[in-house]
Amino acid sequence: MEDTRKIPLRDEIPARDKWAIEDLYATDDLWESELDTIAGDQETLAGFAGKLGESGETLYAYLCRMEQVNSKAERLGNYCMRKSDEDTRNATYLAMVGKFSSVMVALGAACSFDVPEIMAISDEALDGFYAACPGLERYRRFLTDLRRRKAHTLSAQEEKLLAAAGEMAQAPDTIYGAFADADITFPDAVDSEGNPHALTQATFVPLETEADRTLRKSAYENLYDTFGSYQNTAAAILNAQNKQLKFFADARKYGSAREASLDGTNVPIAVYDNLIEAVHQNMDKMHRYVSLRKKLLGVEELHFYDVYTPLIADVDKKIPYEQAKQTVYDALYPLGDTYRSILKEGLDHRWIDIYPNKGKRSGAYSAGAVVHPYVLLNYTGTMDDQFTLAHEMGHAIHSYLSNKTQNPIDADYVIFVAEVASTCNEALLMEYLLGKTTDKKERAYLINHFLEQFKGTLYRQTMFAEFERNIGELTAQGQTLTAEVLSAEYKRLNEEYFGPDMVVDDRIALEWARIPHFYYNYYVFQYATGYAAAIALSRRILKEGESAVKDYLGFLAGGCAKSPIDLLKGAGVDMTGPEPVNQALQLFGELLDEMEELTRG
Repeated sequence: MEDTRKIPLRDEIPARDKWAIEDLYATDDLWESELDTIAGDQETLAGFAGKLGESGETLYAYLCRMEQVNSKAERLGNYCMRKSDEDTRNATYLAMVGKFSSVMVALGAACSFDVPEIMAISDEALDGFYAACPGLERYRRFLTDLRRRKAHTLSAQEEKLLAAAGEMAQAPDTIYGAFADADITFPDAVDSEGNPHALTQATFVPLETEADRTLRKSAYENLYDTFGSYQNTAAAILNAQNKQLKFFADARKYGSAREASLDGTNVPIAVYDNLIEAVHQNMDKMHRYVSLRKKLLGVEELHFYDVYTPLIADVDKKIPYEQAKQTVYDALYPLGDTYRSILKEGLDHRWIDIYPNKGKRSGAYSAGAVVHPYVLLNYTGTMDDQFTLAHEMGHAIHSYLSNKTQNPIDADYVIFVAEVASTCNEALLMEYLLGKTTDKKERAYLINHFLEQFKGTLYRQTMFAEFERNIGELTAQGQTLTAEVLSAEYKRLNEEYFGPDMVVDDRIALEWARIPHFYYNYYVFQYATGYAAAIALSRRILKEGESAVKDYLGFLAGGCAKSPIDLLKGAGVDMTGPEPVNQALQLFGELLDEMEELTRG
């Protein structure tokens, strides 16, 4: 299976290399039967309307049923979405995803009465409910977290209206996905010998890693020139996305769309701003890295098509999947036997869909499920693929421990902490590989890989976050986000982040049009904060050992039983200040020092 020159069909891949989707439902018919039961659940839950404030017993009965239905919905959603991702061309599973989505929107609208009714219960009455119905204690965390947003909850009729608009509100993201992933096509990139190379959103970055600079330049120009032809369409979609975020934020009486987004996961807005400020204070290190890249590539001008190509050539070798499994298992030794026993269970018992097949969704992810997590890979044997395996299994074990430890209503951790567990695994893998190598060139290769992670996550994702913040503020001021406005701001930020040794041209100014995260809701800053927290945690684990591991496993098992800030504090990291970001970027500076020394000459 390591020969990837021919991409196989789905049914040509052995079962051992595919995830055990049958652990969710043995057949599509069983899925359909269970989906049909949601109608009865919806009727039952809707029958509680107007009654939640009557007694603790009534509120408890409703929350119990809601928790059960949500668990069922999670299982149903996992099945149809995972099946669809196995082959995105399969119309059967596309239809199942659409059907599931519609059922969930209808269920949400039918239950939209619950938040206003829960908010209307007085503190004194709720205290009486807890005293009269001890079982309600199971939901105290959920109710407390829900009621902290009382000022942003509307009447039952208004909540029902907003819930019914949910599908419509998803339109900008849905339209962008169809535009960028399905409809837009690009001319082939051409290499220095005149050979064509298929250019798509999926092949763009791999082409940008090629040694052939002519090929990289061709791919870069063809991609962004094509996006340039549709820049007004892309801008209109992004403008619509920001308008709908502002509408919902205004409707719920938030000061901004960004505040509304962060309040959903109980993260102070200062965390977002502190991240940007801390990165700005460390911009000199990013500029040094850009200068080093220019020097090592030996180019008179450094362009954005030179950003991804490896600085250290002829080191990247093919890593068979079985070897990658063993390396990741060995590298995570510092996390102890409990952690590695779960890791081994996942590696050996089909939690993972390993190899590419025709039509399979690109990239990688982990999806938590009650039966066990599901990890999608497209493993081809690169060093990056080995790190991706460590990354996604970090997510998987986070989900596994949260699901095993918490009640279902408290198990689903928020995105702010999601990237911590995955990146901590990557950091430990990097330390393991650096500790094993004595070859100067291989060490330089690994350090550069680490530097690239810092550049791509802490700096680049923070730049994305700053762009989102700025265009959100423009929307709040009533300005239309035209292609000219978006490109001007994006170009300015690139000049600031990459510094004087990078040629910032009008093509990179259009990159906003190809970044799908801009069509979410202030999502990307969490990659950078998560990375900083993970670096801090990995250093603590390696330095302090068992006590740090115990705290870390507690964090992984925490689900959403506490706020994300408190969960991280329990593991030893305080994200309310700039210190974790500064510590991470201090390590970036130290690695940069060593890289400069290793490549001097």
